[in-house]
Amino acid sequence: MILSLFDIAFLNQDNFLELLFRFAFNFLVIIIIVRYIYYQAAQRKDYLFTYILISTTVFLLAYLLENVTLELGFALGLFAIFGIIRYRTSTIPIKEMTYLFVIIGISIINALTNENISYAELIITNVFVIAITKAGEFFWMFKHESSKKLVYDKLELLKPENEQLFLEDMEKRTGLKIRRVEVGEINFYRNTAEVTIYYFDDETASQFYTEKALDKDSQL
Repeated sequence: MILSLFDIAFLNQDNFLELLFRFAFNFLVIIIIVRYIYYQAAQRKDYLFTYILISTTVFLLAYLLENVTLELGFALGLFAIFGIIRYRTSTIPIKEMTYLFVIIGISIINALTNENISYAELIITNVFVIAITKAGEFFWMFKHESSKKLVYDKLELLKPENEQLFLEDMEKRTGLKIRRVEVGEINFYRNTAEVTIYYFDDETASQFYTEKALDKDSQL
């Protein structure tokens, strides 16, 4: 049954049911990847919310414009645009960019698959992505390296000859077993420097540091 309003279909029952089915399927796949694979490994709630919204927007945009004469070219263009996103506040880490790439790709695949591809092929494609992502997190990332940006106030310890003293001071202040440190912008006027510390989550006694104590751009 097709109802119309101003020469535009108000309700096409078959298309509407297909949209609901595809959206539910895509949303389920994204939740599995983002909530039960990515979040368990990274513990980043900000990206969890972002990935879900981006997936929803990309899927609906691609699906609703599927019949427009853009199709493949549009999909590739959209894929490229979102693939090079940089948020103004900070650069997206490589791992988060990879998940963003996967989320956008899966959403476009689920939205633009046509009658030439069976649902069995579509399902197995999604299953492959989920399985490979899970395997990568489980087998090749036993130790997940996390990072935090901090503002450090002892410039004297940033000299190469004081590297060991610097690490000891950082570990004493944060309570973390620091693997490596990157020194960023130095502000001689304020006598501070931006540093990024890297540590393994499984060597941290408590998730307190991950969630609360070392929020982005914390000051020591």
